[in-house]
Amino acid sequence: MTVERPAIRNYLGEIFATQRDSNEMELAQGDHGRSGGQYDIWTAVFSPVGQDGYPRPLFDKETGVIDRDTAAYWREHYDLAYIIQRDWATLAPKLQGKLHLYVGRGDNFFLTDSVYFAQERLESLKPAYQGTVGYGDRDEHCWNGDPKLPNAYSRLHYNYQYLPQILERIKATAPPGADLKSWRY
Repeated sequence: MTVERPAIRNYLGEIFATQRDSNEMELAQGDHGRSGGQYDIWTAVFSPVGQDGYPRPLFDKETGVIDRDTAAYWREHYDLAYIIQRDWATLAPKLQGKLHLYVGRGDNFFLTDSVYFAQERLESLKPAYQGTVGYGDRDEHCWNGDPKLPNAYSRLHYNYQYLPQILERIKATAPPGADLKSWRY
């Protein structure tokens, strides 16, 4: 017996589509990854060109078989948690204190697990990454880190939420003698 993998849910965990559903819909909409659907878009952006001139699929939509060479290519070129860990010696001076991840525990597309994995990698870095990771209870896709308001409202006030943090970061990392007053009003 095969258990279908879910693809889309609401914040209550109710499943609306499986991976098979989503990919069969994309197959019906266009061949060679031209559906314009989410999985085909990722393939178009992240994959190398295949023998047929189209982006090489990460997996066969009919059988589910993963192309391990394409997966390795994606990892080396686009897996941000992997790349940050791999290249941290070079990236640390540029990214320390600048990495802040937020995800709803009820993310509609199940992205929460990838953030857990990224958090483990970030917290293992030496020197420390000095950023934050936040999880919103029952919050859905695009949760922005405000635990007091639902997504529909919190998206409307990014400036109020993040400008104070940005200003503190500028103040803490400004070079000696930098003008930190004339532009604050």
